[in-house]
Amino acid sequence: MFTTRSGRPIEPRNLYRSFLRISEAAGLPKVRLHDTRHGCASLLFAAGVAPRTVMEILGHSQIAVTMNVYTHVSDDSRREAMSHMDRLLRRRPPTV
Repeated sequence: MFTTRSGRPIEPRNLYRSFLRISEAAGLPKVRLHDTRHGCASLLFAAGVAPRTVMEILGHSQIAVTMNVYTHVSDDSRREAMSHMDRLLRRRPPTV
């Protein structure tokens, strides 16, 4: 919930218009305000923040919602994981 300076709730359409204006001025692509929650979760997860902490920040009651709906794995993370797998599979077994 966002409020005005006087403490009254901001009408959602006005909030979104302000968000779009600020985003455009910053040169950011147009996205839904709700999508910023997904971005926040993904960035925190990619930065190594514990999933439980991300869950608390977003206010979810279940970790599954945070992990299955809100976090998204980047292509770079996938490539890095596959590089680890490649190194493990190419390792020669110790000689006896």
